[in-house]
Amino acid sequence: MIQYLIHRWVKGSDPKEPTVRQRCGTGAGLVGIALNTILCLGKLVAGLVSGSVAMIADAINNLSDAASSVVTLVGFRLAGQQADQEHPFGHGRMEYLAGLIVSMTILLMGFELGKSSIEKIFHPETLTFSWVAIAILVLSILVKLWMFRFQRTLGEAIQSEAMYATAADSLSDSIATSVVLIATILGHFFSLQIDGFAGLLVAVFILKTGWESAKDTLDPLLGRPMDGALAKDIDELVVSHPYILGIHDLVYHDYGPGRAMMSFHAEVPADGDLLEIHDMIDHIERELKEKHHIETVIHMDPVVNDERTTALRTQVTAIVQGMDDRLTLHDFRMTAGPCHTNLLFDVMVPYDFPMSDGQVIAELKEKIHQLSPDYTAVIEIDHAFVDHTMGEKRG
Repeated sequence: MIQYLIHRWVKGSDPKEPTVRQRCGTGAGLVGIALNTILCLGKLVAGLVSGSVAMIADAINNLSDAASSVVTLVGFRLAGQQADQEHPFGHGRMEYLAGLIVSMTILLMGFELGKSSIEKIFHPETLTFSWVAIAILVLSILVKLWMFRFQRTLGEAIQSEAMYATAADSLSDSIATSVVLIATILGHFFSLQIDGFAGLLVAVFILKTGWESAKDTLDPLLGRPMDGALAKDIDELVVSHPYILGIHDLVYHDYGPGRAMMSFHAEVPADGDLLEIHDMIDHIERELKEKHHIETVIHMDPVVNDERTTALRTQVTAIVQGMDDRLTLHDFRMTAGPCHTNLLFDVMVPYDFPMSDGQVIAELKEKIHQLSPDYTAVIEIDHAFVDHTMGEKRG
């Protein structure tokens, strides 16, 4: 059933296409609304009959899930809108906002459930046992597990953070309902008044799930590094073309699934044919757009490969890497004058590096000056927008 629905919605199309994601989001939202509404009504009846605060809270949680499904549905439909004058990069981030709203709803429900459960701990009440209520809880667990698998599989198919957040909510619901079920059975057969404690345990789990989901949906809104596998694939694709010696300063902007912009510097031979190299750069930009749906701007960095420049680059690279093997050098140039020689280059420094940018520059200048008093280092410090362990820089 799950594979059938996903196949019908995706239909072999590119999952990054807005229309495909809109169709998937709409379908998943309608499924969530229907199933969560049915579960809410069933648990509400069972909770009112038995007097269980945990069961009633679980029913309210399902009601919030139905509301979250509405948010997911609306979010995907808004995200599928085309770019316009006010939003030239499209509306793709609405999908992330939908996931964030779902996460906030999870946190709110966890907080409210925690309050009710603490009150029940201090003022316990005798519960009315019902096998109908037990059957409803068991059925609810099975339905929620199916929803988790469905939403998770759909999320993987279209790489959607909003769908991942919804799947995490369904899993937390199945565990929460399991706790309510166990508490109900223990309370009946062993006369243990643990309904409030069970509700509190459920609340803690829901809060944890909401926090993790919120973080996952906040990251793309705040700006996160490019996916490691994608960065490596881009590096390999670019340097596989003639004239390209290496790339650096890769900057990636995510405007929603299938809507991204990127820029980087491509090192090319300074003595190469300018028109041929420019034509190759244009070809690479088109290829990246076709393969990864990324609008790309490439800056050409001419690299001089004469004997003296190559030798100095090797020496300076050894100095930079001698400070820390996580440091990398690029854009090395040399300008010789009558009194001194300028060595100009950029150094990529990790965000967690123990030295400040000023300290790095001062130490490198001192070490380069020791090579020769005639050398003057002109250094720019860069910080990576992707993880260097993924091979962003080559050559």
